[in-house]
Amino acid sequence: MQTSSSHLETRAVHGGMNGVRESGSHVPVIDFSTTNPLGSVETGGLSYEELATGHDLGEGRSAVYQRLWQPGVARFEESLAGLEGTDGAVAFGSGMAALAAVLIATASAGRPHVIAVRPLYGGTDHVLESGLLGTEVTWATVDEVAGAIRPDTGLVVVETPANPTLELVDLRRLADAAGEVPLLVDNTFATPVLQRPAEHGATLVLHSATKYLGGHGDVMGGVVAADRDWVERLRRVRALTGGLLHPMAAYLLHRGLRTLPLRVRAQQATARELAERLAGHPAVARVHYPGLPGQDPLGLLGTQLEGPGSIIALELAGGFDAAVRFTESCELVTHAVSLGGVDSLVQHPASLTHRPVAGEAKPGEAVVRLSIGLEHVDDLAADLFAALDAAGAPEVGGPVADQSAGDADEGASTRAA
Repeated sequence: MQTSSSHLETRAVHGGMNGVRESGSHVPVIDFSTTNPLGSVETGGLSYEELATGHDLGEGRSAVYQRLWQPGVARFEESLAGLEGTDGAVAFGSGMAALAAVLIATASAGRPHVIAVRPLYGGTDHVLESGLLGTEVTWATVDEVAGAIRPDTGLVVVETPANPTLELVDLRRLADAAGEVPLLVDNTFATPVLQRPAEHGATLVLHSATKYLGGHGDVMGGVVAADRDWVERLRRVRALTGGLLHPMAAYLLHRGLRTLPLRVRAQQATARELAERLAGHPAVARVHYPGLPGQDPLGLLGTQLEGPGSIIALELAGGFDAAVRFTESCELVTHAVSLGGVDSLVQHPASLTHRPVAGEAKPGEAVVRLSIGLEHVDDLAADLFAALDAAGAPEVGGPVADQSAGDADEGASTRAA
């Protein structure tokens, strides 16, 4: 079995598998029970109280009800926490449900002010901007975070590499600026294979598990890895709000973790080569990819990040019309939202995932995002180059991409809930 000193690949395979062999099985059994025998009245009552207040399932206790505790979910959580290097993790029905639980916990503790560093995933940006969950957001650069902290600041939020244009943030520097304020890092793009934010000062590590953790485009989930105190807080929110992960989804996500290192590194190798090839096409104004020269100005590759990942963003030289032609001309690469699966996807963020984002923070209309899968690099290159040829390079004196459209607001601005 794994130990805390095992290599990541070994932890990925064996994490959350304690007791499986002893039960006479080689893989975990999926338990669909929504309710469980309580034993005595006293045992049932104590079990309910302990689980509803965020504690672990104790020896001799009943699991009571699936909303409170589920063995397959617990296995997935244990495995993910082992990969991220945290005390534990709490899984939810989606990445947005996981984020919502953190925001609810923050606001209900009397510290509803959130500082957020753009760019972020469009759904995260939208829920913070809306104030729907009782929070108030201040948008800030990393340099502005320390000065934006107030007595009621409960959270600093960042995503790195950022969605969709892959900006990198020095997490140790940001954690120092946040001070005693918890730092939430969306680690969806990097996964624990390439980046473990808790090692660099993060308090909470968020994943849309739908993406790389599941890895096959067939299961939805979200998870937050954190210390023991936050795990208990988030379990309480999940128990009260019902944002639980289904047992079948937990099984698929746990299974996905077992091949995560192999998939992530293989996808990254293909993305590296594609980024270099795509940079030379006349229809491309810029390739956003941390592995290209000049795109890691803080020197985070090899220190904070073990690699640049497998997401590529392209700015088309012909602007929005060229981005549309490119996106709709891909054949092998599927035009669809999401990312991190075994097959490659392309989408236009400004029209889809970032559609609700404020204009000053919206990605440029010439930007398309590629999620690179496990296809052969030559087949992907042939498809993408054919789509770029269809998009066309701009004529001399013709329209070009608006390079400023995706620039984030440089100043810190506060918008009340």
